[in-house]
Order: sequence, then structure tokens, then C-alpha cells
Amino acid sequence: MQSWASMKAMAAVSAPAAPSRMLCNASCCKPSGMPQGVRMIMARGISSSREAAAVLQQSQHRCSFVARDSDLKVIGFNLLSSSTSRRARQEDVVEARATTAAGGGAESAGEVEAADSGTGVETAATQQQADVDGSSTSEWGKTLRLGSLFGLWYLFNIYFNIYNKQVLKVFPFPITITNLQFAVGGVIVLLMWVTGLHKKPSSISRKQLLAILPLACVHTLGNLFTNMSLGKVAVSFTHTIKAMEPFFSVLLSAAFLGEVPNPLVVATLVPIVGGVALASLTEASFNWAGFLSAMASNVTFQSRNVLSKKLMVKKEGSLDNINLFSIITLMSFFLLTPATLLVEGVRFTPSYLQAAGLDVKVVATRALLAGICFHSYQQVSYMILAKVTPVTHSVGNCVKRVIVIVTSVLFFRTPVSTVNALGTGIALTGVFAYSQVKSKKGDKKIK
Repeated sequence: MQSWASMKAMAAVSAPAAPSRMLCNASCCKPSGMPQGVRMIMARGISSSREAAAVLQQSQHRCSFVARDSDLKVIGFNLLSSSTSRRARQEDVVEARATTAAGGGAESAGEVEAADSGTGVETAATQQQADVDGSSTSEWGKTLRLGSLFGLWYLFNIYFNIYNKQVLKVFPFPITITNLQFAVGGVIVLLMWVTGLHKKPSSISRKQLLAILPLACVHTLGNLFTNMSLGKVAVSFTHTIKAMEPFFSVLLSAAFLGEVPNPLVVATLVPIVGGVALASLTEASFNWAGFLSAMASNVTFQSRNVLSKKLMVKKEGSLDNINLFSIITLMSFFLLTPATLLVEGVRFTPSYLQAAGLDVKVVATRALLAGICFHSYQQVSYMILAKVTPVTHSVGNCVKRVIVIVTSVLFFRTPVSTVNALGTGIALTGVFAYSQVKSKKGDKKIK
């Protein structure tokens, strides 16, 4: 450890251009000669010459010591580089205080203590301001990242619905398309694990797999029914019907979990059901196959939520939300493959597409992009859920549905009547109200 008195020799060797007054003889700095401003530099752990110069200017010590950049390389920069630890920097301050107390008299000792006390106050204030600034920057960073995730969630969902609808219009085999999307998702999962983008599960017990299996079954059926509906009716109408998810959530939770819904929660279901009914009566693309498929999708997806609570899958070790979704994706592919071969056969081949008069490259590219967007938007959704509350996620999902409906209407030029738009708006307003009430009024458990 270098004492302050040794700086004179260092200055002579390292900085010939340094001023002659490397040691200060003012009463506030005697007998060590360590200026108050330098003590502040050491106490704060400053390693930048620019910051050090600012501290010296603001220290207002009662002496004429002034340091230039060349001096800071000696008294600040070199000193801090040779005393990297906080404890080492504090020892220099303690050494100066001890020296003063030993030979500087009561007056000098009191002045140094007062100077150190002032330094401590300034240091604390500066540190507090730095913490506030750092916290503010950190919060902005988190908000920006979260906003980016929401943007990606919406973007992937928009493109999935567009590409998926384009493929299903010319290739009306929803089981094959759904299984292809699970296959693409499976490839993404394996690449993610192999490349280390996300840590793969270290070990999964048989008990965990058996608990995940029912979730994979309803996940498979939910996505299959959604694609069946998208193949039969307009994208906007499918998502309007899917706004009824809260209704089935309350119904199934009451039936299987014994949760009695709060009256306000029930009240929010009225505009949801009424809005969907109003939109259905005036929907130009309405047919029962598409309507019932979307309803079946609602039931299966909300059954997944009920099963999650009922089974309580233990996410031990590296089995986080992303890995849980990844395993469900792989299981869904293997579950749906036999049904695909049995019901629709091997249809997605170049020869079959050419025989149907389709452009193989265009259809295959759109199907691939739909598969990538399908897996991506669901994975991003899980990532968002890990960062926000379920209520915030629910509100975001409501906004997403509005964006998907509007963009699909504009892209596909879907005819929408005033009554149809009113019904959709009422239903989505009910969904938003439901999420707000649900966050404040919990359901009671039947005893």
C-alpha cells in the first residue's frame, strides 16, 4: 500500500510535468498532505480522470491545491489502480486520520474529522443519486425488453394467422397442417437445446411425464380445433368466438375445482356471450363447422388451465415454463402423427400439391413460416408470462386478439357489417372487464 507521502517521489518519476505542490500544507490537509478532494476520490472509488477532476472542483477544500489531468494520473488514477479493493482505499483514509491525530494537534484533527464527515455525506448523497440513476436506467431497460416481447408476440401471431389461413384455403387438411406445425416446433426446440440457447432439462421423471401427458393431449386438441375453425370461417370470426374463453374458464373451474365465481365476474361474462352471439348472427362467413370447432378449442384450452391446477406439474430443476412448453410440443407431435396418417394420410407431398394445381414452393414456404410463427408466438407468450402477472398477460392477450382481428380484416378484406363490428367490440370489452375484475375479486372455493 502506498502512503500519500510517497506520492512526491512517484510524481517525480512518473510525471515530470506535475506541479510542485503535490503535497498540500493547508490546515485541512496536514500533516499527511492529502487534500480533501483526493480523499473523496479514494473513498468513492473513482477511476476516471474526468470524474476525479469534477470531484476536486466540487470539494471546496480550504487550500489552493489544484490538479491537472497529468496530476490525476499520479494522485488518482495510479493510486486507484494499485489499490483496487475498497478496503485498501479505506486504509489510506484511516492512515491519514491516524497520522493527523498523532501529530497535528486537536485543531487539525477536528478539521480532518469534519472534512471526512462532509466527504461521507457527499459520498452517500452521490451514491444514492447514482443508485437512483442506475435503477431508472435498469427499469427503462426492463420496460424496453418487455415491450419488445409483447411486440414479437403480436407480430408472430399476426403472421401465423395470415400464412396459416392462406395455406388452409388451398390445402384443407387441418390435421396435417397442425402436425406439421408441431414438427417445425419440435425442430426449433431441439436446435435450441443443442445450441445452448436454452438449457435442456437435466432429467425428467416418469411421474412428471405422466403429469404432462394430459396437458399435451388438450394442447394438441386445442390447436387442432383452432386450425379446423380457421379453415372454415374468417380469421376475425374465429378470434371473436375465442373471446369466450373466460366463460368456459369460469364454467370448468366451478365444475372441476369447486370455485364459485364472484358476482362481478359473472356480470362481465354477459357482454362476452352477448357480443359473440351478436357477431355470429351477422357473420358473412358463418358455418356451424367453423363455429363449433372454435368453441371446442375454447373448451380444450381452458381444460388445460384446469388440469394445470389439478395436476400441479412440478417444475423441478431446469423444467421451467419454456422447457415445459417444449416437452408438450414434442409430445403433441407424437400424439397427432398416428391420427394424421390414419385420417388424412400422407398428403403434404410435392406430387400431391402439383396434382392439385398448387405452387409447391409457395405453399411449402407459407406452411413453414406458419409453423415457425406458430411455435414462436406461443414460446414468447410463455416468456412474457414469466415476467408479468397473469392479469397483465390476460390484458395483453385481449389486445393481441383485437390486433389480429383488425389486421386480418384489412389483409383479407373481410366484409364486416356495423352490427358485426359492434358485437365483436362488446365481446372484447367484456374480456377486458373480466381480466380487471378477476385481478381484484377472487373466486371462493366450495367447502
